[in-house]
Amino acid sequence: MLSKNEVKYIQSLYHKKQRQQDGLFIAEGPKLVSELLTSNFTIKTIYATAQFLANNTAKHAAIVTITEQELARISNLQTPNQVIAVVQQLLPNTKPNFSNSLSLALDGIQDPGNLGTIIRIADWFGITQIICSLNTVELYNPKVIQSTMGSFLRTKIWYQNLATTLTNANVPVFGALLNGQSIYQIPKPTAGILVIGSEGNGISNHVLPFISHPVNIPKIGGAESLNAAVATGIIVSHWV
Repeated sequence: MLSKNEVKYIQSLYHKKQRQQDGLFIAEGPKLVSELLTSNFTIKTIYATAQFLANNTAKHAAIVTITEQELARISNLQTPNQVIAVVQQLLPNTKPNFSNSLSLALDGIQDPGNLGTIIRIADWFGITQIICSLNTVELYNPKVIQSTMGSFLRTKIWYQNLATTLTNANVPVFGALLNGQSIYQIPKPTAGILVIGSEGNGISNHVLPFISHPVNIPKIGGAESLNAAVATGIIVSHWV
């Protein structure tokens, strides 16, 4: 049975300040938690129903058996699903290596669903490196984690000053811009960084000077713009 203090603490981890202070995050649902159990992430505590525990084992995590009603009290989902895990955050222990690969750089992406979807797209197409600007939404936001569908486990994600990173990259830097060259008219790159700007403002002015190859998805219809994740998917699917 969950104590009031446990409920209060778990709920506090849905707030960025508490996550950053304690270096923890929340993961929900059997698929995601099952993948975490076989990853290099350290799970601190698993709060699970008997249904989840009947089909999963966790050797290195504290386990608290809870009811469906208790799960509903601590879940951030409209439809809670069997299990919640409190997990230690993990930062990449290496620097990005841009040689012989395509990487993504995200400039000010604010929507958690967009970031999660972009991480999922990268994973689908085998892109293993994403550099996020310091003002991009936090990776461990529960909505980001949920929308990655586990893809954050297979993708290295750094938060860095993009201007500094791009200055030292030594590979072509592509930027999704309205005045860029059609992605269908340029050779598919074997290495480089694709910069995707924020949903509302595009690529920021201090990053624009580092774009060596502006690219564009040709518009045929009347839509004003594309969602950042959709644009990422179109460009990467063509290149990869």
